[in-house]
Amino acid sequence: MAQLTDLVAYCDRRTRRAAFKDAPGAFNGLQVANRGVVTKIGVAVDAGLVPFQRAVAAEVDFLIVHHGMYWDMPRPLTGPAYERVATLIAGNCALYSNHLPLDAHPAIGNNALLARQLGLRATRGFLPNEGGDIGRIAPSRLGRGVLRAKLEKLYPRVIAIEYGSAAPRAVAFCSGSGNSAVPALRAAGVDTLVTGELREEWFNRAQEEKLNLYLCGHYATEVHGVRALAAELAKKFRLPCEFIATDNPL
Repeated sequence: MAQLTDLVAYCDRRTRRAAFKDAPGAFNGLQVANRGVVTKIGVAVDAGLVPFQRAVAAEVDFLIVHHGMYWDMPRPLTGPAYERVATLIAGNCALYSNHLPLDAHPAIGNNALLARQLGLRATRGFLPNEGGDIGRIAPSRLGRGVLRAKLEKLYPRVIAIEYGSAAPRAVAFCSGSGNSAVPALRAAGVDTLVTGELREEWFNRAQEEKLNLYLCGHYATEVHGVRALAAELAKKFRLPCEFIATDNPL
């Protein structure tokens, strides 16, 4: 077992949580405490009643998520909002959330790990934030067809919008929503983006600006960072760790 405060301090330091400016509702860090001791780590992408129920059933008492539960707060603790909090408290399960810092991290961040999956190494960033660049860019010698085929092996659903170069010299990565990334591509000298999801309007822009856009799922592209952070934590504190899947197809 380990102390909750020690695990939280490690996560905060490793991700440089305090350095990043995030949406107010992200509320990065410890969102719900437990009784102070951790015996098992859990990992999920999203806060929600079902992930909380599954975590408690698996005897998790420290759950790390990418998307926390305060995005639409303040709101009355009634209905589903009450059920979420009540499930955690009754199950003595602490909740720790880490959003943009865990997208940006150069080693265990979602975008660095997306590149690594493809055998690429991200060497520079884009999408600046106070704490550092959120997106990552990797030099590439992968032809467009090879890139698409690799992604289709890794992800159950890939939407490929291909109007850019057939042999891109670099690939940009922005996990989850890529809506802020598309306008930044040309300025970064890149015409190819791997992301999770996009608004419909970007199809026309891809045609006009000759871009390659690969959409692999918001959820699917954001399982990596939380899993990597939890794996480090489990090793350091010698604790078991379990991924709490929710079968989110979006």
